[in-house]
Amino acid sequence: MWPMLRQAAPGPTCARRCPYPHHHPRFRRDRPVIVVCGEALIDMVVGGDGTRRPAPGGGPFNTARALARLGVPKAFLGHFSEDYLGRMLADRLAADGASLALASFGPEPTTIAVAKIGRDGLAEYEFVTQGTSAPNLTREMVPDQLGAEVKALHLGTLGLLLQPMASSLTEFVGRETGRRLVMLDPNIRPVLDRPRLHSLIPQITIVKASVEDLTWLYPNIDYRAAAERILGVGVRLVLVTLGAVGGYGATRNSQVSVSSPLVEVVDTIGAGDAFGAAALAWLHDRDALDPELSVTDQDLRSLLEYSCRAASLTCTRSGAEPPWRSEMQTSAG
Repeated sequence: MWPMLRQAAPGPTCARRCPYPHHHPRFRRDRPVIVVCGEALIDMVVGGDGTRRPAPGGGPFNTARALARLGVPKAFLGHFSEDYLGRMLADRLAADGASLALASFGPEPTTIAVAKIGRDGLAEYEFVTQGTSAPNLTREMVPDQLGAEVKALHLGTLGLLLQPMASSLTEFVGRETGRRLVMLDPNIRPVLDRPRLHSLIPQITIVKASVEDLTWLYPNIDYRAAAERILGVGVRLVLVTLGAVGGYGATRNSQVSVSSPLVEVVDTIGAGDAFGAAALAWLHDRDALDPELSVTDQDLRSLLEYSCRAASLTCTRSGAEPPWRSEMQTSAG
């Protein structure tokens, strides 16, 4: 079942920046190298027995947490509610080591996603967005400029769909294209505007997608051919998640496939987000966050193996709980 989305009504623009004081013990002071843009929401996880459990979520939110846990200085550009759940989301990011300096807060209730877990551990989503916090990221909440220390942007998921957030972020990316590496995670929804997404892709450095995403974007061709199409419009690297099978990466000169580590899957929530975050972390650790990105075959294989390991570890626990850097080092043997 594809996710259901209810569009947000226009909300107030008089949001406040992050209310946490700089002496807050968990407020990260590092200057961010990566800015993650998009939604933070609550996943209401429905188990096979019908029980419900609230958990922090949203693709960009999960990506931001994963980057922070992997030791990458990053900031989250998104809009939170001032309600209890919004504070919980912000506090979770701060606890993992992410900066909230670019975040804003408003009176809207927190956005909710209902995640239903099947027997195979796969999650299906329904979103309730009408009049809620995440979509209400307006142009006024986007910084006029970024510091030179910011090397990369990440965006995707509902940030490409829900207004006014989608327009705000599309303009932001257009302004920053060529100045910084940009990763796009489309995480396709059936109501997403396909032509609009196709027009955005040429501005992107890295596209990270699932097979399902690429099938929607390019019907009637396989993911390898879809990756070739994307590379043909100027994208430097395409990363494809293959679930339990592993991952695939392609540049204009290389195509590499790797297998995922064998793990006992609890659920798959946040696995794709951990994969993308790990790819950015791998590049960060090698000072390779560059809009003119270039990787060798060996580099691409190493990046994919690192990303698959992060995704696999995320699948071993309930909810989107990405691995810490120390876990990645331990699991590498």
